[in-house]
Amino acid sequence: MHEMAITQSVVETVCERLEGAPARALTLEIGRLSGVVPDAVRFCFDMAADGTALAGARLDITEPDGRARCRACTNEFRLDDLIALCGCGSADVEITGGQELRIRSVEVL
Repeated sequence: MHEMAITQSVVETVCERLEGAPARALTLEIGRLSGVVPDAVRFCFDMAADGTALAGARLDITEPDGRARCRACTNEFRLDDLIALCGCGSADVEITGGQELRIRSVEVL
């Protein structure tokens, strides 16, 4: 479960910027193709945030869909998993979204 290390890294990054100011909420963007499990991040967040400026803060996570563009026919389509295959039959696709892991916002008290 690498989500604990990822969550600890997010908490450390945010706390460095907060310089001790307590936070009310943290919003993350975790793409559906990122390989990170949002429910596991939710599970780890309270443990990682304990004793920091994020202790007691609400965690919100948005999960953007995977997106791809076919290089053969230029069709853009939604991806539900990393098996990228266009409706035209081509596997020559570029993944254009859904792989992100971003800190979107922090609400400070």
